[in-house]
Amino acid sequence: MSDFDVRDNAADHRFELLADGEIAGLAMYRLRDGAIVITHSEVSPEFRGRGYGNELAARTLALIRSRGEKVITLCPFFARYVQDHREWDDIVVEP
Repeated sequence: MSDFDVRDNAADHRFELLADGEIAGLAMYRLRDGAIVITHSEVSPEFRGRGYGNELAARTLALIRSRGEKVITLCPFFARYVQDHREWDDIVVEP
């Protein structure tokens, strides 16, 4: 199993999922009205099919929560993820 971490690459407006130090996925965002708007996410082809998208979503949302911020999930994957994982309701804002 890989060692995961997520970092906010603010210069490129994206969260990056690191798997054993390598960028395995990303979630693009922009800021609007004090919330982080997740617009697109993807997992690199060599990491697909192993749950890395879920890791990206969970760890990105955890980072957002830890900073006391709110999130708007325009990205279809993230929108579906928060619908299936109601534990994030406290930070999710409707668009």
